[in-house]
Amino acid sequence: MSTTDHLPDDVSSPPAAAGDGRELRRMQFGWYINDWANAAFSATVLTVFLGPYLTDVAKNAADASGDVHPLGLSIRAGSFFPYTVSFSVLISVAVMLLTGTVADRTGRHKELMCGFAYLGALATMGMFFLQGDNYLLGGALLVVANIAYATSVALSYAYLPGLATPDERDAVSSKGWAYGYAGGGLLLIANLALFQGHEALGLSSGTAVRICLASAGLWWALFTIVPMLRLPSRAGAVRARAAATPDQPAAGSLRELGRTLKGMRKHPLTLLYLAAFLCYNDGIQTVVSQASLYGSEELGMEQGTLVAAVLIVQIVAIGGALLLGRIAQRYGAKRTILGSLVGWVVTLALGYFMPAHQPAWFYALACMIGLVLGGSQALSRSLFSHLIPAGREAEYFSLYKVSDRGTSWMGPLVFGLAYEITGSYRSAIISLLVFFVIGFAVLVKVPVRRAIEAVGNPVPERL
Repeated sequence: MSTTDHLPDDVSSPPAAAGDGRELRRMQFGWYINDWANAAFSATVLTVFLGPYLTDVAKNAADASGDVHPLGLSIRAGSFFPYTVSFSVLISVAVMLLTGTVADRTGRHKELMCGFAYLGALATMGMFFLQGDNYLLGGALLVVANIAYATSVALSYAYLPGLATPDERDAVSSKGWAYGYAGGGLLLIANLALFQGHEALGLSSGTAVRICLASAGLWWALFTIVPMLRLPSRAGAVRARAAATPDQPAAGSLRELGRTLKGMRKHPLTLLYLAAFLCYNDGIQTVVSQASLYGSEELGMEQGTLVAAVLIVQIVAIGGALLLGRIAQRYGAKRTILGSLVGWVVTLALGYFMPAHQPAWFYALACMIGLVLGGSQALSRSLFSHLIPAGREAEYFSLYKVSDRGTSWMGPLVFGLAYEITGSYRSAIISLLVFFVIGFAVLVKVPVRRAIEAVGNPVPERL
């Protein structure tokens, strides 16, 4: 029997099936380094520097009431950053879905993944020119960079089913997240040193921040060379009919996207899991992306403290991802994810009551976030990879990426609205509890084994 006999007629074998162990490890390393590369944008830009800095730029442009007026709308300057994140994600939904369909149709996952990575890297490097009261430039660069980041990462996730057997995916996914936090943390160390020593270097704090923002784009661009060289063009089990209609690829892909969205109704259990993930992970990503804003505006933390706290998150998350990956081998991914969500609820509650101007407490909160952050995300990714029909990896992961690192939109919207109404970031942060509670309740209802069998994938021994 050939390696493709177990697959449907319209798919070919995943790349992992075609190579020996050495070649597979080579591809896995390229995939890990892709996380190492793009995590710099998530950590340095979205999580640490851009939120407080863009908020200051928006405040410089605010009127006497503290409002800015993008596109003729009147909003608080303090809500501009979370609203912009939400706006970018709403656009990225369409871009990711269409690009995922094109990738699965043509088999050019790597070319599209790296193309969006370099678009995002260029937009990030352009943030060096963000200063004064030009908040609209910052918003535009954030929108472009975040859309490119989301689309590139969604395409990279599509490689996971072809890079590991069902029983190995939790470990491989966890290792990828660990590489990401290590890469993002390493750049943060350099940026922390730069920011803390900016006066000795003759730089203003604003100039130091702009250099840090641009460095993330440069890091992203340089290390993307590794996956370009090591990953195959195709990810997962790509449909053999991909090249059947070379003319009018965009129109064909739009039609295919429509069929994909309709076809997803055939897999309601997969969609139920996706709904749970989109809910609780939107809460996770909002905590991550707004933590610096909460720390600076509500808790009165200095920029150096914020960078150090995120660095702690990055370092602890490496161990957290690997630790929860080991726990999942014994208790299963679903149970481990549910346990991590309980940890998130406790962490969020402690953050709400945290006293201002107390860096030690803020660092303790960073440790708690890091412990549950990497593992909950890595295991969610690997578990979802089991629930995807063969040949539809990029399309389904495009939906998944709607609420992944830096691409959540419901949470920032709720966070921004809560601050808009109450004027308190404590009220905004505690409002996120609803995402974890609902996500937990929905995930409990997902029969994972039945969901995997329903899409025709092999069931791993431990769930």
